[in-house]
Amino acid sequence: MSEIEPLLLQVFIQLAVIIAAARVGAWLLGLVGQPQVVGEIVAGLVLGPSLLGRFAPEVMDALFPADATIIFRVLSELGLVLLMFLIGLEFEFSHLRQVGRAAVGVATAGIAIPFVMGIALAWRMHPQVAEDLNRPGFALIVAVALSITAIPILGRIMIELNIHRTALGTLTITAAAIDDAIGWILLATVSTMIHGDFELWAIARMSLLTVLFVGGCWFLGRPLLARCANYLLRQDNGDLTLVGFSAVLVTVFMSAAATNAIGIFSIFGPFVLGAALSGQHEFRDATTRRLREIVYALFLPIFFTYSGLHTNVGLLESWRDWSMCCLILAVAMIGKMGGCGLAARVGGLPWRESGCVAIMMNTRALMGLIAINVGRELGVVPDNVFCMLVIMALVTTFVTTPLLHRFLRDPIAQLAYESASG
Repeated sequence: MSEIEPLLLQVFIQLAVIIAAARVGAWLLGLVGQPQVVGEIVAGLVLGPSLLGRFAPEVMDALFPADATIIFRVLSELGLVLLMFLIGLEFEFSHLRQVGRAAVGVATAGIAIPFVMGIALAWRMHPQVAEDLNRPGFALIVAVALSITAIPILGRIMIELNIHRTALGTLTITAAAIDDAIGWILLATVSTMIHGDFELWAIARMSLLTVLFVGGCWFLGRPLLARCANYLLRQDNGDLTLVGFSAVLVTVFMSAAATNAIGIFSIFGPFVLGAALSGQHEFRDATTRRLREIVYALFLPIFFTYSGLHTNVGLLESWRDWSMCCLILAVAMIGKMGGCGLAARVGGLPWRESGCVAIMMNTRALMGLIAINVGRELGVVPDNVFCMLVIMALVTTFVTTPLLHRFLRDPIAQLAYESASG
């Protein structure tokens, strides 16, 4: 037996447990009206130190030893890259002329207002929870975590609710994409400041490269890629051959490599690429048939489980910790929903649609967790505050679907009607 066989055996068992747990979690949460993604996140937390590690630590250590961490980290990031391509590909961007200005307004308010409120809250909290850590760094990381929107999770929730091709869905996902790009630039800026080596030129360079990348994909890459897509479809009567599908994957990974090199995050490139090709309906359908099932069934459960393995909410022990956790959650929801809702209303949307935009933009999930993990790695977020921010990120995701159903008794029909009549 080769040396790698024991590791392979362990990985196979882990994959079986992860996929089974994800499906069970999705089924259970579906019984109470939550989308599948929420059940998969819960399954990841159950397999981690928050539950399994607390009550059966030896089982968790046997299932997920440290030497397999790098494998699941790579697989989880790969799944997120492919998901972002699908999200960009699945959305209808034909409404952008109508919602573009409103989307910019929603994104700007959705970043600025919770960011300012987060700084104020964290500055006041610092002496009680992080006295020994850098105060400006602590405040800035908390502010970024409260400001960001989880575009992959939001996109998947919208797809499951069947509102992703409406004008309102387009506005919201466009605002979330702008929000994320600004958020990652903010996070890079904050990281540089914390290290004490802030360089304005580096941030300006990253912003310029991002604009050039988006412009290149949209104005130069889109016509060329559209011709290539049509050629590939003709080779197999409207479907993708093995060579054609391989060409798609190469292009997706190159776009991820490009934005990773820029420094704004790997997932932004595939989203822009998918958006550029979203008007190619036959190509979109053929690619989705090839890619969707493996991404949703395998890669995303790995992503959620990997994140859950690094989350331990059991560190909150005192009433003071829990009261501060509730305060963080309240500020996060008021800042994000208030800012985005008002901006949507100023942008011309009715109050009900503005409320829906506010609810959807409040979704943070694992994109917020990425920002929180950066803060912990930089040494400016203590473990108890890390757990508070994790709870904030998860709760703001869990409430999205119930609030949408509460806000509109039949959101799918209502939004489809309003977008068609608009």
